[in-house]
Amino acid sequence: MSTSPAGIQDPRTATAAPGVLESRLTPGLSREAFARDIWARTALLTRRAGDFSDLFSAGAVDELVSRRGLRTPFLRVAKNGATLPDASFTSSAGVGATIADQADDTALWREFADGATLVLQALHRTWAPVGDFTAALAAELGHPVQANAYVTPPQNRGFDAHYDVHDVFVLQIEGTKRWIVHPPVHPDPLRDQPWTDHRGAVAEAAGGEPYLDTVLEPGDVLYLPRGWLHAAEAQGEVSVHLTLGVHAWTRYALAEQLMRAALAELRDDPWMRGSLPLGVTGPDAEAAPVRDRLRAALEEADPAPHFHRTRRAQSRPAPLGPLAQLAAVDGLGPDTQVRLRGALEARIEGRRLVTRVGWLDFPEADLPALHRLLAGEARTAGDLGLACAGRLLRAGVIVPAAQ
Repeated sequence: MSTSPAGIQDPRTATAAPGVLESRLTPGLSREAFARDIWARTALLTRRAGDFSDLFSAGAVDELVSRRGLRTPFLRVAKNGATLPDASFTSSAGVGATIADQADDTALWREFADGATLVLQALHRTWAPVGDFTAALAAELGHPVQANAYVTPPQNRGFDAHYDVHDVFVLQIEGTKRWIVHPPVHPDPLRDQPWTDHRGAVAEAAGGEPYLDTVLEPGDVLYLPRGWLHAAEAQGEVSVHLTLGVHAWTRYALAEQLMRAALAELRDDPWMRGSLPLGVTGPDAEAAPVRDRLRAALEEADPAPHFHRTRRAQSRPAPLGPLAQLAAVDGLGPDTQVRLRGALEARIEGRRLVTRVGWLDFPEADLPALHRLLAGEARTAGDLGLACAGRLLRAGVIVPAAQ
């Protein structure tokens, strides 16, 4: 890890070794070339990118739906382009686990045998290898990443042509699947602009000449920017693919943070808090001076605090083992090996350490140690000071190095 002068955890690796984007998803294409020529611009098909059996498999699907007590909304079932009601594939688990919305493997088998697609949602929360992979990818891209798995029986299509409001990397795990891709009808849609807002245009475009019509085989990767139309159909065998959804930060989102900062400033302006005149029938008389003050507030607004607060809320920190954490606290000594917990979005703002698990204020004397921690240079409790290390352990900011 490295740290900026402002005391910000830098998620990018300090070495020249390629990350998961370059080594697993787009081998043969540098990160710089992907950022310059592909990202948010155009689709990219990478043949034989690699073996993804370490991430997911058909066996993992069976384990998740039959042995893990999976509940909705971690599981959806789709058929003929529509999502089935939860009650059609869930039930109570019986004595000691009477939650009514657990996956019913018998019902799932029947639906699957009848042509339904199984959708394992938020797989980054339920399958550790996928969780580790998405966390690494999110750190490289600087945007949150989620993962779903789609399991489609032979010769079946899960969903009709549509677009997503996030970028996707499609990783074909097992079987084959035909993908038909068209350019967007509404480029770069925001999160509240789903394809159903443009249903007619989507249907019309999907009937035209495709940008890409191809069959993905195991090891292939397809990147689609948000807004690109796609439909997929399994071929002569069961298809399993992962979709890594990248929820890109946008300039519109930055504008929202600027506006929040400006409005927060205007709350302290007595004139802005004042009532409009009696008998007011419209905004015309007051709009100009209000606009002037809003413009001035925007000029002075600092969106960073709101931006980072929103960013921290959009993802979770790396897993923490409560028992290992307690053992580390109880056995804390100068030689205890520790590390900064992953995916904390840690920042030092003045004398405050701000993270995804909360904030802590520190005395001036502890700040050099905190900067070393964020830079990856503090590796033992002694490097941090026992009192500081104990406080960080109890807060869940640092973890045992072996965890």
